[in-house]
Amino acid sequence: MPIKTKFTEAVGIEVPIIQGGMHHVGFAEMAAAVSNAGGLGIITSITITQKYPDDPIAGLKSEIKKCRTLTDKPFGVNLTLLPIIGKVDMPAIVQCVIDEGVKVVETAGRNPEPVVKQLKAAGVIVIHKCTSIRHALTAEKIGCDFISMDGFDCGGHPGEDDVGNWVLLAKAGRKLGIPFLASGGCADGKQLAAALAMGACGMNMGTRFMATKEAPIHENIKKTLVDADERDTTHIFRTLKNTERVFKNKTTLEVREIERKTPGSFKAISHLVKGDNYRKSFQETGDPTDSCWSCGQSLGLIESVPTCKELLQDIVKEAEAILLKQPSFVVASKL
Repeated sequence: MPIKTKFTEAVGIEVPIIQGGMHHVGFAEMAAAVSNAGGLGIITSITITQKYPDDPIAGLKSEIKKCRTLTDKPFGVNLTLLPIIGKVDMPAIVQCVIDEGVKVVETAGRNPEPVVKQLKAAGVIVIHKCTSIRHALTAEKIGCDFISMDGFDCGGHPGEDDVGNWVLLAKAGRKLGIPFLASGGCADGKQLAAALAMGACGMNMGTRFMATKEAPIHENIKKTLVDADERDTTHIFRTLKNTERVFKNKTTLEVREIERKTPGSFKAISHLVKGDNYRKSFQETGDPTDSCWSCGQSLGLIESVPTCKELLQDIVKEAEAILLKQPSFVVASKL
């Protein structure tokens, strides 16, 4: 039984699951594998543009074209609207996405209003990732089509409100007038069924897709994800008010200690949090301890490294079994 929702219908996919943007993971190979499995794969634009510093727009254009050679299914591009070291020509990135005919964009970070009008004028579906209801309501007001509600369990940036999905999703179902996706700590079919029950139209997964055969990262990072549990993450950048959930290792614990001693000083930790350290861990050394890399508490639910197709099939099968049993959960009142 296929699970059809407003999200699957709008973007033309079979499974109501999106692979969210992930730094040093969201290449064409990752996006295409998810799309070929029935979900919505996402290319992470900031990863691609940083890979090609001499001509970042040409690099992004090439990656989008590459993805089209790997899948004939819909896929999207992530635009990260957060403070980033180095010059980022966001208007040019947006125009590249439009020119290449990408029909779905996931935005994350700051208020997406500067890019929404440009994208909507080109007929692009905009999914904005939010960590609070107030930000989601703003995104709805400025014309976003979907909200990805990102709970505190997520990898990457969970915002500064520290609200988990159990409350965040239920409140989104009450307050939002546009469809929303569950995001943060998502990894299995039980969660998909629960998300649908709370009013979501699908699920956004990041960390879980890192532990798939097609994920273009070092095999030792995948092994680390399988061996870890839900306690193996921590937060950095708390004192900079740009909190990030990362894997707990010697480097991230050192960052936390420096932040404790010199709160608010990026200079004091910059040598430890460089993006190139992250890239080397994922693409070269496979050392999970010598950089700061994002992952969510879904670590506790990762027990294997399947293909993307196997993963999505298992999630749908598990969710279907629960959803089909739902009438049996209710006993008619005798009153």
